[in-house]
Amino acid sequence: MPWPTWQQSAIAAIFFAGLIVVFRRARPTPLSTSLAQAATEMTIISGLYSIWRMARKLPLVQAEGALDRGRSIAEWQNSFFLPSELTVQEFLVDNAWLGHLASLYYIGLHVPALWVFLVWLFLRQRQAFSQWRNVLAILTAFCLFIRFIRVAPPRFLPELGFIDLPATYDVSPYGAVGTGVSQQFAAMPSIHVAWAAIVSIGAVAASTSKWRWFALLHLGITVLIVAGTGHHWWADGLIIAPLLLRLSSARPLRPSHTDAGDWSLPILARYVRDLNRPHEQGFFTMKRPISDHQPAPPPPQSAPHVAARLRIPAGAGV
Repeated sequence: MPWPTWQQSAIAAIFFAGLIVVFRRARPTPLSTSLAQAATEMTIISGLYSIWRMARKLPLVQAEGALDRGRSIAEWQNSFFLPSELTVQEFLVDNAWLGHLASLYYIGLHVPALWVFLVWLFLRQRQAFSQWRNVLAILTAFCLFIRFIRVAPPRFLPELGFIDLPATYDVSPYGAVGTGVSQQFAAMPSIHVAWAAIVSIGAVAASTSKWRWFALLHLGITVLIVAGTGHHWWADGLIIAPLLLRLSSARPLRPSHTDAGDWSLPILARYVRDLNRPHEQGFFTMKRPISDHQPAPPPPQSAPHVAARLRIPAGAGV
């Protein structure tokens, strides 16, 4: 299934922006407020996706030398004694049913898993939604600009022993070079690993369930599968780790009464403001929604009141 075009996502952004107006003018109810918030987030996501698709067409691509860069990455990994991706691929080849399953996992799960995560965040952990929406936008933009320097994935280096595993099961999303759903020499960084990391780490950070740690399996399995199918190097995932850790350790936004009722703020202006807003509590220490309804501090008391409470005689010196 091809990715939506920037035109389609732009139309979707306009459609959801229209829904914001409709829900804003409706009689205020909890449902209309939630629908307005959902339409706002869909407008932001659709608009950012449209910009991402347009940015991919910028004349900044450096395709020459992609194969040499791939070989250099293999040599660099060997110099650090990292295990070869061939170890995983050979295991999948020897276990054909697992190789077929891994191929289907590679081509069909990273986008649905991301949407399930975002919907769950909005419905169950809304106070953390803007935090992880921003992480998703920034990390995807980071991947986009690094990808302008093309790097060949392992499957283009058969002299090193690699194969295109999904192609052997006739489920490859790619055709000839230059066709298919994505650029085939855009192996670094791995969008699969980046989005899987957001889903896994975000679920662990936002949830309070004792089962939340199982979400990390999605990241671990994705890392093994993108390497074992011959589509990415270990380094394609490692390169995003520093930025992801920095973004995910940022502090969450404190919701305000202004945001709850003010849908007139421009969408992108709110997005930029969210990134620069002062924070008040560490993200990974948050276990419940932050509320503005905190008890107010007691008013200062005058000297006579203090004296009366301490039973100090009137006129007594201090």
